[in-house]
Amino acid sequence: MAYSFVEPPWFFGLGCVTEISAPSFGVEACDFRISHRSQPSGQMMSLKALQKVGVRVTLASAALLLAGCATPPPDDDPEAKAEFEQLNDPLEPTNRVIFEFNDMLDVYFLRPVAQGYRAILPKFGRDRVADFLDNLKMPLYFTNNLLQGNPSLAGVTIERFVLNSTFGVAGLMDVATPLGLPGNKPDLGQTFGVWGIGEGPYLVLPLMGPSNPRDAVGLGIEAVADPLDYYLANNEMNWVLWTRFGISGISQREAYLDALDDVKRTSLDYYSAMRSLYRQRRNAQINEADNPGQTVVPSPDNHIDIPKIK
Repeated sequence: MAYSFVEPPWFFGLGCVTEISAPSFGVEACDFRISHRSQPSGQMMSLKALQKVGVRVTLASAALLLAGCATPPPDDDPEAKAEFEQLNDPLEPTNRVIFEFNDMLDVYFLRPVAQGYRAILPKFGRDRVADFLDNLKMPLYFTNNLLQGNPSLAGVTIERFVLNSTFGVAGLMDVATPLGLPGNKPDLGQTFGVWGIGEGPYLVLPLMGPSNPRDAVGLGIEAVADPLDYYLANNEMNWVLWTRFGISGISQREAYLDALDDVKRTSLDYYSAMRSLYRQRRNAQINEADNPGQTVVPSPDNHIDIPKIK
C-alpha cells in the first residue's frame, strides 16, 4: 500500500509487509509452491490461467514503467541534475500513479479494516497476534542474520524462538525481550544491501508500496523460501497461508494507523514524504546491520527529514 515502508517493505513491507512481492513475484511464488504436488485437473487449469495473468501483468507493468520515466534535467543545470540524482526516482510519473492507486485502496479498504480490528480487539489481544506472527518469521530472521555475518544476532534469534515458542505459549507472548533478548527483523533486501548491492531506482509496487529492485527481488525470494509457507502450500493448506498473509497485513496496518495519519496530514507532499521516509529508514536498517546498536532507525513515530506543514 501507499503506507507500506515494508519491514521491508516497511510496511515497514506489507513489505514487507510482507510475505509476497509485486505481481511478477507473487504469482511465480504461488506457482512454485503449488506445482510441487500433483493437482486435480481443475486446479491445474486455474494454475495455467494464473500463469497467463502473471505474464500479462508483468509485461503490462514493464511497459508502464518504460513509458512513465521522468525526463532528466539538462547538463547545463547542475543543481537540478544533482537533485534528480539524489531523489533516485526516474520513474516518478508511473510511481505516482501506482502510489495513488495504493492510497485509494488503503483509504477505502485496508485502513477501515485496520480501524475495525483496533475497535474490536483490545490492545492486549492485538499484541498477542503481532507476537505470534513475528515468531513465525524467526527462521527467515535467523537465516538473514547468518547471511549478514551476524552470528551473535543469529544466536539471539534462536534463543528468542525457543523461549517464545515454549514459555511464550507458541509465540503468543514475547517473553524474550524482558529477559534482555530484544528482537531484530532482518530481511533479504537488507542482506543484499549489507553485501554492497545497490538499491537501484525507487519503485512503488502495486499493493506492496515503496520499494526498489533490490528489495523487490528479496521479497520475491523470501516468498518462496519461507519454510512455513512452503509446508502449507505443499500440504493443501493454502487457506492457512492466505489467512496468515491477510492477518499480517491488517496487524501491521493497525500498528501504524496514528503515525501514518500524522505523516499524511502534515506532509507537504505525501508521495515525497513516504519516499523520503522509506529510503531513510532502509538505509538506516542496512547501516544498523553493518554496525549493530549504533544506528537509530527512523520511523513515522520519530523525527526525520520530511518537509511538513507548519
